[in-house]
Amino acid sequence: MSDPKPDHSVLCSCHCGAVTLRLAHAPLEVTHCNCSLCRRYGVLWAYYSKAEVTITAEPTNAYAWNGQHIDFHRCSTCGCVTHWYPRAASRDRLGINARLLDPAVLEGARVKQVDGGGTGIFY
Repeated sequence: MSDPKPDHSVLCSCHCGAVTLRLAHAPLEVTHCNCSLCRRYGVLWAYYSKAEVTITAEPTNAYAWNGQHIDFHRCSTCGCVTHWYPRAASRDRLGINARLLDPAVLEGARVKQVDGGGTGIFY
C-alpha cells in the first residue's frame, strides 16, 4: 500500500472569514504591482492555475477595470480584496491576494516587482 500524497495546501481568508481560499501550495513568488489599481488595493499577487485554488465564498462584489479581461473580487461583508478571476474561460491563471495569507507562509516567497504603472517591466 502506498502512502497518500502529502497535503501542502494552505488556507487563507478575508478578514471576516466569509471568503476562504485553499491554495495547493504556498506561493514561491508574489508580485508587487504599482499600477493605479493594485497600489490602491495594497495587494501582493500570487498566481495559480484554476485547478490549484478552491474558493469558498459568500457572494463577492466584482469590479472589472474598463470592463475587460479580469474581475477583481472582494468580500461583500468586510470589503477585503480576495482575488482576481479571468473573464475568458480559455485563461487558466488567476491571482490571489497574498496579503490574506499568514505572514509565516510568505516568508520564503520572492517578491517580484512590476512597473504596471509605467513600463510594464518586471524586475
